[in-house]
Amino acid sequence: MSGATPPPGSKLPGVGTTIFTVMSQMAAEEQALNLSQGFPDFDGPAALLAHVQYYLTHGHNQYPPMMGVQSLREAISGKVAALYGLVADPDREITVTSGATEALFCAIASVVRSGDEVIVFDPAYDSYEPAVILQGGITRHVPLQGADFHVDWNRVQDAINDRTRLIIINTPHNPTGSVWSKHDPRSRCVHPFG
Repeated sequence: MSGATPPPGSKLPGVGTTIFTVMSQMAAEEQALNLSQGFPDFDGPAALLAHVQYYLTHGHNQYPPMMGVQSLREAISGKVAALYGLVADPDREITVTSGATEALFCAIASVVRSGDEVIVFDPAYDSYEPAVILQGGITRHVPLQGADFHVDWNRVQDAINDRTRLIIINTPHNPTGSVWSKHDPRSRCVHPFG
C-alpha cells in the first residue's frame, strides 16, 4: 500500500539477546549445570502444590488486589520483621509482584523521569538499563573493582550530580555474587550530598 506509515521503531533498539539466553544455550550445548537462571531440577514441594491446586479449584483464581492479597502482604511483613528487624506496613509499604524484574521495573518507573540519571554497578543485571531508558532516563555505569568486585566509592561520588535520581544497590550483587558489608571499609562512603 503506497503512502502507508511505517511501523514505529523499537523504544529499545539496542537491546539484543540477554546474557541469560546466551548462558542457557551454552549450558544446554555443553550439557552443563545451568547456573545462569533459576531453573530448579526438581518439582515444588508436594504440600505447596496441593495448596495451589486447592485454591485454584475453590474460587481463588481471580485477579488479586493491585498490591497483592492482604494475608500475603501481612506474611511478608512478618518475615521481613523476623529476618531483618524491619517493620514494614503491609498496607503502605509492601506490594506483591509476579517477579523481581517486574518489581524492579515498577520501582524504577515510579521515581525516574526524563533526563534523570541512575547509577548502576557493572557488571549489572540486564533489566536495569532498559527500564531506565523507557522512562527517558540515562544510566551511568560504575565498574566494580578487582577479583572481589568491590565498589570504588570515589567513582560513585564522582558520578553523582544534580540529575542523579537513583543508585541501584543489590547485595549479594547480581551477577557477581559479591556481598557488601557495613563493616567493610571499602563500602563506607562520605555522604555524597553534603
